[in-house]
Amino acid sequence: MPPIVSIKNVTKTYASGLQALKPINLDIRKGEIFALLGPNGAGKTTLINIICGIVTPSSGEIFADGHEIQRDYRPARAKIGLVPQELTTDRFETVWATTTFSRGLFGRAPDKAYVERILRDLSLWDRRKDQLQTLSGGMKRRVMIAKALSHEPTILFLDEPTAGVDVELRRDMWALVRRLRDNGVTIILTTHYIDEAEEMADRIGVINKGELILVEDKATLIKKLGKKQLTLVLQEPMTEIPPELGDWHLMLKAGGHELEYTFDANAERTGVPSLLRRITDIGVGFKDLNTTQSSLEDIFVSLVTERTGATA
Repeated sequence: MPPIVSIKNVTKTYASGLQALKPINLDIRKGEIFALLGPNGAGKTTLINIICGIVTPSSGEIFADGHEIQRDYRPARAKIGLVPQELTTDRFETVWATTTFSRGLFGRAPDKAYVERILRDLSLWDRRKDQLQTLSGGMKRRVMIAKALSHEPTILFLDEPTAGVDVELRRDMWALVRRLRDNGVTIILTTHYIDEAEEMADRIGVINKGELILVEDKATLIKKLGKKQLTLVLQEPMTEIPPELGDWHLMLKAGGHELEYTFDANAERTGVPSLLRRITDIGVGFKDLNTTQSSLEDIFVSLVTERTGATA
């Protein structure tokens, strides 16, 4: 199956000489949720704005559902819905009016039943007659999503969709995104919330300093790059690690009450059995042990830190 979004050698250099994007090559699969992670200024929003035709790339091509965004702008843009970071709404418009107007901008015939379904899905139906200025920030964010969906796009970009909303509303919006995906909409989102990507994404891309440094299935990424920590709760605290345990590169934690060993859970030999034997042999007692898996946040921080260090 051909990708629904295809980005080929896309770059962006501004007149000031700032290179916002180095050559980006990326294919988005139809029907997936793709999360684009990166620190502030990494190039996430620039890339999304280029794909949506808002910013012109310095080089490269972008195809949206088979249409090249620059040569075939209107058909390409009609396939795309965009929810930007900024809440840009006409404060005196009603929820119903702004949603139906957005549909008309893309040349879609009026369809009251479709607009009603969107507003109900977004818990906006009871507020359809309210002016936007009367809504909370979270409700305005929902209106932005309704506007983006009004012309029935097959591709939906969510740029920091839950920024500034409370945890309960974030979870409501996660559920909505899953329903959209189940209905055939491809979702591309940027987020600062690592748990958001971990909760929802099928694949994850990490961008840093304008360079796409990794694209991977979420489960594969965590399995490939995730580490495990074995923590031993000691019967007696230590002031230093015995030299007999030097091969395992252990760390003392909790004021000397814990020994921590980090290992690759997927390696053929983790070193855990031999470590436990050696600890027993030298007479170090422990009363408890537990293991924890690296989170996606740990992996993201380590990737960005490594790349920053490599380019410093």
